[in-house]
Amino acid sequence: MLITNQIHFRNIKGDIFAGVTAAVVALPLALTFGVASGVGATAGLWSAILIGFFTALFGGNPSLISSPTAPMTVAITAIIANLTSADSENGLAMAFTVVMLAGIFQIIFGLLKLGLYISLIPYTVISGFMSGIGVILMILEIGPILGQATPEGGVMGTLGSISTLIVNMNPLDTLLAALTLGILFFYPTQLKKIVPSQLLVLILGTLIATFLFSSGSIRTIGEISVGLPSLQVPTFTETQLQVILFDSLVLGMLSSIDTLLTSLVAETLTNKEYDSNQELIGQGIGNFISGLLGGIPGSGETMGTVINIQCGGKTALSGLIRVLVLIVVVLGLGPYLELVPSAVLAGIAFKVGLDIVDWDLLKRVRQISRPSAVIVYQVIALTVFVDLVVAIVVGVLVANIMTIRLLSNTYGEKVKAVNYDDQEIELNQEERILLRKADDNILLMYISGAMLLGVAKAISREYNSTNNYQVLVLDLSEVSLLDVTSSLALEKVITEALEKQRQVFLAGVHGQAEELLSKLDIMNKIPKTNFFNNRTEALRTALIYLEKSGLTSNSTSKRVIPFRKRSQN
Repeated sequence: MLITNQIHFRNIKGDIFAGVTAAVVALPLALTFGVASGVGATAGLWSAILIGFFTALFGGNPSLISSPTAPMTVAITAIIANLTSADSENGLAMAFTVVMLAGIFQIIFGLLKLGLYISLIPYTVISGFMSGIGVILMILEIGPILGQATPEGGVMGTLGSISTLIVNMNPLDTLLAALTLGILFFYPTQLKKIVPSQLLVLILGTLIATFLFSSGSIRTIGEISVGLPSLQVPTFTETQLQVILFDSLVLGMLSSIDTLLTSLVAETLTNKEYDSNQELIGQGIGNFISGLLGGIPGSGETMGTVINIQCGGKTALSGLIRVLVLIVVVLGLGPYLELVPSAVLAGIAFKVGLDIVDWDLLKRVRQISRPSAVIVYQVIALTVFVDLVVAIVVGVLVANIMTIRLLSNTYGEKVKAVNYDDQEIELNQEERILLRKADDNILLMYISGAMLLGVAKAISREYNSTNNYQVLVLDLSEVSLLDVTSSLALEKVITEALEKQRQVFLAGVHGQAEELLSKLDIMNKIPKTNFFNNRTEALRTALIYLEKSGLTSNSTSKRVIPFRKRSQN
């Protein structure tokens, strides 16, 4: 595969500065997510290196920074827990296989150009899902904040063990976590451009623990391997194969959604549109290599991407500089990173979880739309207490059902059976006169807009609202789109009218509507002389037919009550 992100040196100063700054920001987060996943700090660092490197080379957005992120960490943590509980010996190896396959799925998504469709998931679902991820991350960090390991059983296990965690808390760990959170909350915004708050608490917390606390009095992240990561052989068992494939698909979709959202942020900041499908391919390659070398999955990282752009990064060179700096840190500062307190990383992760929650939408969603509020709260609850996959599937299903209902009601209002004094439809003076003279013997059905989803019901409703007519005029001149369901409803209306020996005139049939009606053979059921360019022509001809047939108020063959008198009764 050719390198997609073109690298040049016309912006070398900006790219170098942006790359170094992005690496400084990435370091504490990579350690944090590596530890939080249960794989270890080393895995987090190498994942940031590998994913960042290959995405920078093969992605479609040169400004985007990819790394382990909170959503991906929560997802892989759950996957590792499930697989290791089912097979303690091979569970971790199978989890790495899931990461590899997730990358392959992302490459397939990109090759099939599914980037647009993945990004069409309703915002209410994404917001609820991300907020749920934030809640999970905060809950899982309660144990480390209190100086203990995260209890088994994930969210429910932690919530069920809170009393025990509090009783056995280590005050020194909790003090460091509180100090970390205090600095992160109250760190001056203007200083973030000089020293990122996460790096400051990482250094400060480590210095305090090293020089003020006695050895072994607090938990640290442990050994950091300075060697290259070892190759992982794809591993799976027959009993877990279906689970692995399903988890891989979900992990790949989650990474794709997170990456495309970050790419959208980058596009907004740079005013440039990038290749979303190529970005999925690059991200997939990065995740595949990360899993192959024992790393955790990643996606587009919003904070790193924003900082990269704000610091002047314009090409993939900034992403490669970031990777180079992280490699130097791992190989040169590994022994010093082992001293980092777990409570500091837990504090950082807790703050990340808090920031992920979409507080702005949660405050306003009930006032904006109650159905949307139902979706958001439902997805949050399912994400936290049931399963990430169930949350997305149910959220998308409910959101789509509500959308279908809304569209059905909206488009259904654009189907009207029209009479001469109708004020909702713009009839010209001649059309009103023609309909008045027709004396209810003409049924004019006006249809406009996109005829999708539940419009078929509206067509049947309006048609069945009156049976006392001799000529059916269907005005399709303003139909922009016609789906199969609506076209079948039109076919039924036309067929029923013809079976009752009534005339059917079609006005303004064009474009996609004409093509679809032709495929249904409707066009062949109606004489070509019954097709008209516009509604007025159709009504003129219809009235002439009625007068010749003796079916109007001017005819002596039919007793007709004048419209004016009927309207007074």
